Amino acid sequence: MLKHSLLSAALALCAIPALAQQTEIVIQYPYGELFNETHKQIAEEFAKRNKDIKVTFRAPYESYEEGTQKVLREAITRQMPDITFQGLNRIRIFVDRGIAQPLDGYIQADKTMEADGFHAAMYDIGTMNGKVYALPFAISLPVMYVNLDLVKKAGGDVNALPRTWDEVLALAKKVKALGGDTNGVTYAWDITGNWLWQAPVFALGGAMLTPDERKVAFDGPEGQAAIRTIARLVTEGGMPNLNQPDMRAAFAAGKTGIHFTSTSDLAKITEMIGGKFALKTVTFPGVAADKGRLPAGGNVGIILTQDAKKREAAWTVLKFWHGPEAAAIVARTTGYMPPNKKANEVYLKDFYVQNPNNYTAVSQLALLTKWYAFPGENGLKITDVIKDHLNSIIIGKRANEPEKVLADMAADVQKLLPHKTN
Repeated sequence: MLKHSLLSAALALCAIPALAQQTEIVIQYPYGELFNETHKQIAEEFAKRNKDIKVTFRAPYESYEEGTQKVLREAITRQMPDITFQGLNRIRIFVDRGIAQPLDGYIQADKTMEADGFHAAMYDIGTMNGKVYALPFAISLPVMYVNLDLVKKAGGDVNALPRTWDEVLALAKKVKALGGDTNGVTYAWDITGNWLWQAPVFALGGAMLTPDERKVAFDGPEGQAAIRTIARLVTEGGMPNLNQPDMRAAFAAGKTGIHFTSTSDLAKITEMIGGKFALKTVTFPGVAADKGRLPAGGNVGIILTQDAKKREAAWTVLKFWHGPEAAAIVARTTGYMPPNKKANEVYLKDFYVQNPNNYTAVSQLALLTKWYAFPGENGLKITDVIKDHLNSIIIGKRANEPEKVLADMAADVQKLLPHKTN
């Protein structure tokens, strides 16, 4: 009897670690101020359904650029997270370096993908060289935020808000004329990856490079019009020299009439406003009816782990994070749009009716195009070069010569492309 009891106890003790054994999946994502609550809520729901996988988080990346550089360094020492969330325009560099793990096998083997809201357009965003390497987690588009109280005070019509850049500037001047520390307009030009430089160029049907990616294309008529518009925001609209966080804070404090930025800021800005004034979002102006597009912002999930067992668990995590329930959490906790069809058609059926400011970006989905990533080893450096040239306009130093700035920008970028032309 004693031997039997001891044996049973021993077997029970051996079973405890087996039952408690979990596969740990480490995740790292950008912009904690926007996504901490989102990932927390998704992790809580995932834990209820997956007892054998433990999800842990590393401290968020400060930006997409910092996240990319961090993973590239960690790849050398094999200290990468199992799953990383990166900007949509960063997929290319991880594929080119052989760091991202392909997802095609998992997608093809899982017969529930379509029923769970996954679709071809989701796969297209993360496809490189014919293989799927990433899934879109949160999608954003540029929109216009308007302080309706300031518009009224300046004599503007809140029922006929601007649809063109000329109308934007006309209203901005009226708001600026209120005096004091009131700003007419701000434009978050320094958003990561030249996103709000690409937006006005793509809106007119332009491109960053020629189709063969051997020559700069943003110095054509579309780019010239785009850079003149940005310069006019400074010279005519009186746009102050503020960085993106300070622009957001000024608008939320009721000191700016019109602010251009990503839909991703919507939840945060709404919270910061706290009911101090009436906020309305409006579609991005100046989009050409026949050929205009807007770059999709946001981020994607990428599996990095090379361990076969961990990859299986990482896929379980990745699928849940991009599934309908998690996608609905993204919509409710941020200003981003979930790309998952089931989330939008089932979980968020009434959400956009009740939250029209969130629907503005959804109404622009037909304009969606890829956030462009420059090719070659100098891809990240090119974005810094473009940012430096744009900054010379924003600070007023070269605001009166935007065409010359564009010519200099194009020349400097051309030198950094992997295939130079004479």
